[in-house]
Amino acid sequence: MSISPNVPSPQESYHYESAGTPRWIAVLFGVLFAAVAVLGFVGHEAQTKLEGDLSKQEDQNKVITAQLEQANTRLADLKGHLEVTEQKIGMTRAELAQASSRAEAIRKDQITSDKKLTEQLGAVQKESEEKISAVATDVTGAKKDIDATKTDLEATKGKLDRATGDMGVMSGLIARNHDDLEELKRRGDRNYYEFTVKKAKTPQRVGPIQVNVNKTDPKKSKYTMTVFADDREIEKKDRTSGEPVQFYVGNSRIAPYEIVVFKIGKDELTGYLSTPKEGGAPAAPAAAPAKQ
Repeated sequence: MSISPNVPSPQESYHYESAGTPRWIAVLFGVLFAAVAVLGFVGHEAQTKLEGDLSKQEDQNKVITAQLEQANTRLADLKGHLEVTEQKIGMTRAELAQASSRAEAIRKDQITSDKKLTEQLGAVQKESEEKISAVATDVTGAKKDIDATKTDLEATKGKLDRATGDMGVMSGLIARNHDDLEELKRRGDRNYYEFTVKKAKTPQRVGPIQVNVNKTDPKKSKYTMTVFADDREIEKKDRTSGEPVQFYVGNSRIAPYEIVVFKIGKDELTGYLSTPKEGGAPAAPAAAPAKQ
């Protein structure tokens, strides 16, 4: 078999291929492999560092999480306290509102009470002023009455006088009428017995004695009477109005008894008996019928 002169033999072909591969390619591949190795190492180191950083970050996250949970717990407690505080504040506000309402009611009651008390005090003051005015009026009236009475007493005293009795003894003050006699009674110097006796067959008692009207003469203001005292009959004849008719009773001669007649009527006499204060005579015995 013949070989074509243009086709190379296998040895030539191999030689040709081997002779045709450049050295730099091999170097390039070596460099690339080294670079890959370096990159692998650097990547591993970076991964290791990253894993360490991630582990530290996880630990920090755990700490932060724990702190967050603790903060949440504190926040929950604070929220609970806040709610309780709000409830207490709400209760306090309600109590304050209730206290304010009670204070307002008390204030209104106090105002009403003060007003009522003021009205009562005004009424009492008005009543007191009226009573005081009335008392002042009464006092003024009483003073006028006292002054008038005093004037009357002075006038009565001026009217009262002394006289010598039918026994020659100076008598005390003589009353000329009933009012004068009341003044003598107020003085109280002696005992006084007012009387009105009529002419009769039997004597009539006047104080501690008895008298009998024998005769009256109104025109001449004269009268005659018999006095029964101390177991004696004493006739007082033709005596005049206002004249002290005197006689002694008992053993005493210090002061006589006196009869003063200040009104003479027909068969009737009006006057009074005056006796000493130190004692009266024994009661006069019943007298015999008077002679007509």
